[in-house]
Amino acid sequence: MVALSPRLDLRQSQSLVMTPQLQQAIKLLALSSLEVESFIAEEIEKNPLLESESTSLSAQDASVNNDTSDNENGDGTTERASDDVFSDQDFNGSEALDVNIDSDTVNQDCVADKISHDGEAGLSVSGGPDSSGSFDSNDGLDFDSFAAPDISLRDHLLVQAGASFSGSELLIAQQIIDKIEATGYLEYELPLLAYQMGVDAQDMERILLVVQRFDPIGVGARNLSECIAIQAKEADRYDPCMAKLIDNLDLVGKGAFDRLRRMCNCDEEDLRDMLMELRDYDPKPGCQFLHDDSVAITPDIFVTAKGKGWSIELNSANLPRLLVNRSYYSEMSSAGPDKETKAWLNECIADANWLIKAMDQRQKTILKTVSEIIKQQDGFFRHGVSHLKPMTLRMVAEAIEMHESTVSRVTSNKYLSCDRGVYELKYFFTSGVQNSDGSEGISAEAVKNAIKELIDNEGKKILSDDKLVELLRAKDFDIARRTVAKYREAMGIGSSVQRRREMKMTGG
Repeated sequence: MVALSPRLDLRQSQSLVMTPQLQQAIKLLALSSLEVESFIAEEIEKNPLLESESTSLSAQDASVNNDTSDNENGDGTTERASDDVFSDQDFNGSEALDVNIDSDTVNQDCVADKISHDGEAGLSVSGGPDSSGSFDSNDGLDFDSFAAPDISLRDHLLVQAGASFSGSELLIAQQIIDKIEATGYLEYELPLLAYQMGVDAQDMERILLVVQRFDPIGVGARNLSECIAIQAKEADRYDPCMAKLIDNLDLVGKGAFDRLRRMCNCDEEDLRDMLMELRDYDPKPGCQFLHDDSVAITPDIFVTAKGKGWSIELNSANLPRLLVNRSYYSEMSSAGPDKETKAWLNECIADANWLIKAMDQRQKTILKTVSEIIKQQDGFFRHGVSHLKPMTLRMVAEAIEMHESTVSRVTSNKYLSCDRGVYELKYFFTSGVQNSDGSEGISAEAVKNAIKELIDNEGKKILSDDKLVELLRAKDFDIARRTVAKYREAMGIGSSVQRRREMKMTGG
């Protein structure tokens, strides 16, 4: 029998541990340019030894204005860029994202830099005139000042209610407006609201009728028919025929035009005119107050033709060049700081050096990944989407000897600019469709493009999905009918019945 007793054992084992610095480097890969710019700004604010090149140039300009002719700092040292920092300290290769890439692949001058430094162009990247212009950029027009302030649908309606009602009626109108959805519809039961407020249902209905005449016309409607009817009345087009048509919008959706013509007691030409009027009415009047603050896409990579190959450039205008303020470090170190201050300074310079190296590795990894994408999708860049090939993350990862997760991070939130437009890097990764010979050599995007071209050129002879399958097979696209329907619906294209109905409504 073995006695149970506590004891200490020394064991040696191996495990993979991700340091905070490595986690930070991996996180940087998946961030967009704007997110990286924000991240760097936070790091510069936290770390006094880290600064951007623009900040350094501003400091140098200030010293020149103060008649300081020597470019060196007071202690004889100068600020150096990231290339100088790397030569000073050794970095653990196992922690860094080590990527090898030929220097010939990278052009030192970015396309954006060429624009901003081109004196003949007269405009800089920021949109203001350069030094050769006729006025200073600070005196230029602030176009943002012309933008109208955003106002919500609720606030817009409350302003009109204040001008139309007073006292208890204003309180009732405010309660009705609070129940109106963002689309402009009142989906709340009006009798229930009247009961909750303790007011007469007829008074509630009367006030709602006034609210429904507020701008935008049709707001406060309880269903689509009422919304369209309000707008038709405002346009003085709510005659008996139009009223009958609006009451039977379900038949319009089904395309039962012969039945509608008999119900409305009108000829085909009058019915077509009324259907065209319906298209002019807004089925969701409140949506015009849904503000979409779109952000302009800034490309991360520029791809241009260069001889028989391609020139790949990173957009350096997106991100500032990071520097280590070694003069400040020397000044603080020479002042004889205590142990805590010295430890803090060493931590700051270590963090700054690592961030600079992580950013450098991020750029190299992006370049290496994009180079392989362009190599595999060379046909797309030369001939268009019809030559887009099936490509997966694994295909790129194996070619550049990296993990799929790394390629996934690199291609997230990154955009490529070429002669054919601006594309997200994820766009080039598509599933494959079999050729007629059984090989998987056609991209799903190429098939979608072929379907769209056939439908765009169908004219008055509407093509069914079966006919599309037949025409696609003639182009060596061996796909099933359900696949055609799936791709067509993904592009927002209606069925042959829906397209034929729309052509009738437009008089085609």
